[in-house]
Amino acid sequence: MRCGFIGLGHIGKFLAGSLVRNGFEVTVYDLNADAAAPLVAKGAKLAGSIKELCDASDTVFTCLPSPRAIDAVVAGSGGVIESLADRATRATWIDMSTNDQDETLRLGAMCEAKGINVLESPVTGGVHKAAHGDITVLVGGDQAVFAAHEKALNAMGQPGLYIGKLGGAAVIKVITNMLAFIHLVAAGEALMLAKRGGLDLGVAFEAIKQSSGNSFVHETESQVILNGSYNINFTMDLALKDMGFALGYGKEFGVPLALATLTNEQFVLAKAAYGGEAWSSQVVKLLEDATGSDLRAPGFPAELE
Repeated sequence: MRCGFIGLGHIGKFLAGSLVRNGFEVTVYDLNADAAAPLVAKGAKLAGSIKELCDASDTVFTCLPSPRAIDAVVAGSGGVIESLADRATRATWIDMSTNDQDETLRLGAMCEAKGINVLESPVTGGVHKAAHGDITVLVGGDQAVFAAHEKALNAMGQPGLYIGKLGGAAVIKVITNMLAFIHLVAAGEALMLAKRGGLDLGVAFEAIKQSSGNSFVHETESQVILNGSYNINFTMDLALKDMGFALGYGKEFGVPLALATLTNEQFVLAKAAYGGEAWSSQVVKLLEDATGSDLRAPGFPAELE
């Protein structure tokens, strides 16, 4: 299988790297050509355009930051659909971005009309897991197409969970992110209660980790908060994008999302205070600033490994 990979950002560079590391023939493309250099050094080929990448690929993966970027790359002039259309042997487009369900279905229908197979496979678990190839991959689309690409998907993440028809993975990915953001705000409040209550934050971290109040977010993001770097390799803008999707699904599906709404308000305030490119975990800094108390403890890493 000849693989193309478009989008070498915080997560994409590691997903593409896992394909290279596992012996796949990989061609890469990113608007920032410098982002491709480490992968080229490990054996990937660098394309000068989307069309050039598609010409060298049977399967094209995308991992992009927004619906607008996905649409431009996939449906735009010289994009993936135009470049893969109507081949004698059907090519496949697999989107690993977090996208809106309606957009996923719209682009999927455009691909099918041009004889292109489609899968969605957003990932969840954090950049540090993508770096080691054990991030969770959520797959939606035709099950036979999934089976044909399972080896490549498993090279990038474990486990690879088949969710069902196209569009389903978009919804469950947003649900997992919604929960993560709620847990993040809750973890900050819990740690601040411990700090203001006079507890050692290192001990408090471990006690929460070993308790019924534990969460994946506490085990991971609380560490970089306690370090003070906040570096989770995920920005405030991306968090607000995903929360916007979640709140939109709430309206569409008739589900009141009280906690998600309150959490979204905290992220809006945090973006106003620290900027859209600030790490999403800095939402906790709102509480630090309001109380005049820093959540710091020795021995925690600046970045998860």
